[in-house]
Amino acid sequence: MLKQVYTYKLKFEFEAGGSLPGLTVAYHCSPREYRQGDKVVWITHALTANSDAEDWWPQLVGPGKLIDTEKYFVVCVNMLTSPYGSSSPSSLNPETGKPFYFDFPKVTVRDIVRANILVRKSLGIEKIDFLLGGSIGGFQALEWCIMEPEVVKQAAFIATCSRVTPWVTAGMETQRMALEADQTFRQCESLAGGAEGLKCARGQALISYRHFNGYEKTQAEESDDTLFADRAASYERYQGRKLVNRFDAYSYYYLTYAVDSHNVGRGRGGVEAALKQVKAKSVVVAIDTDCLFPVCKQREFAEGIEDCRYYEIKSSFGHDGFLLEYAQLTEIIQPMLEAM
Repeated sequence: MLKQVYTYKLKFEFEAGGSLPGLTVAYHCSPREYRQGDKVVWITHALTANSDAEDWWPQLVGPGKLIDTEKYFVVCVNMLTSPYGSSSPSSLNPETGKPFYFDFPKVTVRDIVRANILVRKSLGIEKIDFLLGGSIGGFQALEWCIMEPEVVKQAAFIATCSRVTPWVTAGMETQRMALEADQTFRQCESLAGGAEGLKCARGQALISYRHFNGYEKTQAEESDDTLFADRAASYERYQGRKLVNRFDAYSYYYLTYAVDSHNVGRGRGGVEAALKQVKAKSVVVAIDTDCLFPVCKQREFAEGIEDCRYYEIKSSFGHDGFLLEYAQLTEIIQPMLEAM
């Protein structure tokens, strides 16, 4: 996929208050210009992913693959507040010449979708044939189907929900507490601030993304004579270092609040009324071991959409199954692509 940058030169007002004189929105798309009549597949990405879906969903996205970037016009936009090219707390504030840090406005899922819509319009795309996203990508996809019900024809909401739960918010707050516990975080001296806190936050998050069964399969000690178990501990430390090498604590902090903003019923008479506004032919895909978005909540949310099928895939890897169980996802997604 080809990386592009869209610059919006007008004032952008944020839902929670505050504004910017313009936005930068990074995105990846099929390596050619959009042509009227192209079948459009739009992917919305998860918390710390980027707009290059071939990078984080390599088994599903790319030339000749299920989501064929040559057969379809495929687009994925980098979320606002993410450090992969879109406007974020790590972007330079033109008034100070330094990163925004905490002067950046708080961002909601609706703001993120509005940025997607700006890119859609800039590309001249009037209809999206298939919109899909997992986790907070699913937040975006669902919100978009309500904001522009006439634009989206088909949608897949994977490992997600219609309103953030207390369980998820508790996890987000715990991760913010880890960032705040790093004394360099509030000093705002460089984008390396809060790095140790971010490592800890990532470790906490990873436990909620995975499942007991997955850790038993991949992180169990190999020796029967182990004195102090360390394999899972080493894995947590490794994942913390890995995220710090590609992300900053300020962007992460803001993204956790974007998660907490998710509530499709806000200002629409509640979740039930909002879901009735979805006109896309939809599927909800749950994962049987998902601790973040339990199947009971996903089944409930699927029942609220008029034209919707519910699927449940099996995985030992919890919430992260949406990134790993590509064979099961293919069985669900392929018929939708063929129906376009």
